[in-house]
Amino acid sequence: MAGKADEKKSAGAPDSVALILFFVFWYAGNMKYNEYNTGALNAAGGKTAGYTMTISTMQLGVCAVYAILMWLTGINPVKILGLQAPAAQKLPKLSTADLIATVPVGFCSAAAHSASVFALGGDPLFGQIVKAGEPVLAAAVGLGVYGKTISMTKTLCLPIIVGGVAFASLKKGPDGGYGLKFDQTALLFGMMANAFAAIKGQENSKLMKDKNGKPTEIYNRFAGVGNQFAVTEIIAFCVSLPVMFATEGANFMPFCKLFMETPALQWNLVMSGLSFYIYNELATMTIKSTGAVTASVANTAKRVIVMVYMAAVTGKALTEEQKIGAGVAICGVLLYSLIDDLLKPKSKKN
Repeated sequence: MAGKADEKKSAGAPDSVALILFFVFWYAGNMKYNEYNTGALNAAGGKTAGYTMTISTMQLGVCAVYAILMWLTGINPVKILGLQAPAAQKLPKLSTADLIATVPVGFCSAAAHSASVFALGGDPLFGQIVKAGEPVLAAAVGLGVYGKTISMTKTLCLPIIVGGVAFASLKKGPDGGYGLKFDQTALLFGMMANAFAAIKGQENSKLMKDKNGKPTEIYNRFAGVGNQFAVTEIIAFCVSLPVMFATEGANFMPFCKLFMETPALQWNLVMSGLSFYIYNELATMTIKSTGAVTASVANTAKRVIVMVYMAAVTGKALTEEQKIGAGVAICGVLLYSLIDDLLKPKSKKN
């Protein structure tokens, strides 16, 4: 039995090579998601066409279909991207109580995703800058809602992040003076996305770990992070449907007609949903396999790469203020992520 397990583990590329490839495809998937998402919104008529919530919901619908197909086949192909054999993924044996317990995570996932789509639809570049400020909302939510505090050194990093986002919102006028000028949709929904992402993180931690940091019983019943993510995305889709019909229900049939007649909308909508699922799964896999420092640096680098890529795709260059503000905010996020580890006293060797 041990021989078979070792053989199975060594099938395909070594784990070190696979991890590098997972990083590459995580970044590529995130970049392509942003491109496909922008393409879908543009193909549907832009942010004022009245289809943004519909597109967000249908993206989650693609995620739900993909998850169900994996359960039907019993195979999760994502490891192929790391030149390894596909992993088995069987339908988890969850109770009704388990599903109900997962609803808060699914709800926050749906809200964070939809808010992100609205933010990036308003201004793909400024939306990314606002989303870089997620630690600020995470700290506020953690303290205000869950009573969790952060260290003083982390707290001192928050004004740097806020200052960077604020500076990116400025624009120099003809008289040389600065005034606030930014896309309000990107700012408002970007902050909402950050808030719901922070709540999702807290609720996910409560669901999967007990007070001692050990895996809960429901974690074991999920039988893997892949299954938990799949269930979460299906719940997110179910949560988004009534919101979509309540806010854009009158536009649903026109959207269906437009979808059937517009190849660009078909391609970008399906691919944005698929790339969203895959890049999030790869992010989970890579972060789980690396230390906190590596994960923080990787996340920071990803934000920079995505911003540069979207500037090239949209043909919209960042202003000097946005470049400086984004740089300050992202450096603040990196410092926030690393500072406690950097200042941690080193253990003395005997």
